[in-house]
Amino acid sequence: MDFELSADEAALAEGVRHLCAGRFPLERIRAGERSSPAVDAGAWSELADAGVFSLRARGEGGLGLGMAEAAVVFEELGRALVPGPLVATHLAATVASGHGDGSPVGVVGAVARPHPTRLDAVVPVVVEHLGSLTELIVVDDDGLWSLDPSTLDAERIGRPLDPLTPLWRVGGLPRGERVLGTGPADAARWRRDATVLTGALCVGLAYAELGMAVDYAKSREQFGRPIGSFQAVKHLCADMLVRAEVARAAVHAAAVTIDQPDVGDGDRAAAGAGLLAGEAALANGRSCIQVHGGMGFTWEVPAHLYLMRARVLTAAIATAGELAEVVAERY
Repeated sequence: MDFELSADEAALAEGVRHLCAGRFPLERIRAGERSSPAVDAGAWSELADAGVFSLRARGEGGLGLGMAEAAVVFEELGRALVPGPLVATHLAATVASGHGDGSPVGVVGAVARPHPTRLDAVVPVVVEHLGSLTELIVVDDDGLWSLDPSTLDAERIGRPLDPLTPLWRVGGLPRGERVLGTGPADAARWRRDATVLTGALCVGLAYAELGMAVDYAKSREQFGRPIGSFQAVKHLCADMLVRAEVARAAVHAAAVTIDQPDVGDGDRAAAGAGLLAGEAALANGRSCIQVHGGMGFTWEVPAHLYLMRARVLTAAIATAGELAEVVAERY
């Protein structure tokens, strides 16, 4: 199977990369490290105008492209460390267009409804970017449900793991209104597509971490030589490249399988992609910090931002064990 990008896909990736470089430079993103910023409305509008959220939407205002193109776009967003509920907003626009609603979406978040405990205890729910959301989608086995974020009783978490992903703790989720007649099949598709798109974000992180490590290994000298010439550092960087390439192939394979379901099992491909991409982003983040040595553990080096974002994204998909079980069960 050929996973080389077509000319159109390469141009799409380049366009998104230029957009991110101009609108989301790392210096600007880092400015929000200590303030847990809200989603930048202007930047969000630019992403919407560029078609990030309407990429797979059909009808008026939609680009009508497939998951393969979406994976290319989300990889670039992950590489640039773009903050915000990107996946949920994209999926909300796709679902709305699929049910005949061409209305523009705002900043949309998503959360899974927790299963009740045997003791009927209130299960706390953590929601990302709640203060910036115009809509919150709750995903459960019965379908998709819409909530007004302003009606929730929520407490902001003081120090989230990722300083660029502010979190709120919500004591409980009301039922909400069913989204456009959605049902169990829509919820299953949402979970599957979210896994692939989040995997694409993780692939972008993995490549960004690799690039940062390689650049530092070329410039940092020890004993009169660049540290990249030492075998131990070479092996670290080589392993990072292999992980990123394997994860990218898995994500692209899952995206193609979703677009052409006759070629394979989309759910299995999505689970495998999420598993490999999450592992690549986490392992490459740790290796990037190691290549930077003592500097890698300081606040001045941005390596920690990529690792912490990888932690947040992998938690949003599922556990590695759950994904591995899906892959095993569907063989």
